Order: sequence, then C-alpha cells, then structure tokens
Amino acid sequence: MPYIEANSPPGAGKIRIVGAPFDSTATFRPGSRFGPQAIRDASKGLETYSAIQDVDLKDIEFMDIGDMELPFGDPKPALDIIEDSIEKIISEEKIPFMLGGEHLVTLGAIRAVTNRYPELKVIDLDAHADLRDRYIDQELSHSTVIRRITDIIGIDSIRQIGIRSGTREECAISKELTSSPEDITLWALDAPCYITCDLDILDPSVFSGTGTPEPGGYSFNELIEILIKLISTLNVIGIDVVELAPLLDPSGISSVVAAKIVRECIIALGIKDSR
Repeated sequence: MPYIEANSPPGAGKIRIVGAPFDSTATFRPGSRFGPQAIRDASKGLETYSAIQDVDLKDIEFMDIGDMELPFGDPKPALDIIEDSIEKIISEEKIPFMLGGEHLVTLGAIRAVTNRYPELKVIDLDAHADLRDRYIDQELSHSTVIRRITDIIGIDSIRQIGIRSGTREECAISKELTSSPEDITLWALDAPCYITCDLDILDPSVFSGTGTPEPGGYSFNELIEILIKLISTLNVIGIDVVELAPLLDPSGISSVVAAKIVRECIIALGIKDSR
C-alpha cells in the first residue's frame, strides 16, 4: 500500500519514496523496521490538503516505489543494499525520500549521495548527537551514524538541530555543529544538501512511538516550521524520516504524526521542484 496519493500520475515528478525497514542495531526499544509501512497506513487517514502550506498533495507529483528488501543482523549487507537503491534513484535525477527504519539507514543513503555530490552538506535533526566512535564495541550503530557520516564528508559539512542528549564528548562536538535554520541557509548556500530527521527530536508527549524517547523535545508545529524552512531555502537532493517504532505507541498517534510530517515534506519539496 503506497503513501496516499503516490504514483499519480505514474512516473511523474522527482520525489521517490522508498522504505528502509531495518532496526538490527536498536539497543533500547526495537521496532522501527515497521515504521515505513505504518507511515503509509496512517497516511490514509490524513486529508490531502495542507492548511499549513495551502497546497493539496493531489497537486504534487511523486511516487512510492515500496520497501527495500533488507536482511537483519549484520548491518553491512543492508547498508550496501540501501546504497545501491539510493544510487539508482539519484542516477535517474530523482530525489530519494527514505522512510526508516533506525537512523543507521541514513549512512547507506549518504554513501550513495556523496558518490554523485562530493560537496554534500548534511543537516541532522535529532535528539541524540550520534557522534560516538563505537557503541557496545560496534562501529556501525544508530548511536554512531553521524560519526560515520563525518568519516565520509568531514565534520565541517554537518550541522545539527535539536540535540539534547549524548556523552560529554559528543555534546561538546555537537555544540559546535548546532545551528538555526537561518544560519544553515547561509552556511550551505547552493551546495547539495541531505536532510535527515530522526523523529525523536519531537517531545515524547507528541511522539512516544520511538526507540529512544528523550524528554524536552520540539512540538509538532516547531518541527514542521523548521523542515519547511530548510526545504524551501536549501538545495535538497535527498531526505529521510527515521525512527518511528509504531508498536511502541498502541494509540497510533505517533504513526499519524510521522505521516503528516512526511506529507508536509513532500509538499514542500514539490513546491520547490515546480518553481
């Protein structure tokens, strides 16, 4: 079942939704592998019209190409598949919009994107710094994903928003990377940008269905305002929304929140693409 209004008309538009149902390095509460389909299912209960942006999703051309088939256990094969899948999307001059899955899936996408865009900038919206070199003696983890991305593009090519948790060392580094949307626009200029949004940036009172909830987060409206501002001002060539673990919120509210965030991002990307 695709995201609401996707694939209409077939083949049109630049946005390609793809799911990455993987959560093998989850260390607290697993279940984000079910996130991509939960977002699609919840989207069926949404209005297609966005009162926030005064645009209807029906007027945006995009496709949902389904989920990647990812093995569990060792993350290396899954990351290779993600890299190949995202590489195919960008080789067709399309914008990958990946639905996670745990945050480590972003690393596979970044590997693909940097092959084409070596001057890539990454904007990380997250509650956690994810800058550890190793976690439970593993280099590949949802807790090390941003550190592994710095290994590829360098720390000066990353900016963060919303960080409120990490080790003392991580927080010291993240403090230097934390920026406002306005400052990020001036920093990035026309460079190709990839936005990764870990939904635990939201406060648990808004979004409880996530593996590592962190009190003190953003409201839905605050996050949407930031995402729309970033998408409308940056040269976005890829985006992901990760870390919905729908079974952790039996009410289904977290899935609806995630689906609406995806809707607003699709519309913002579509508006930008039509200009």
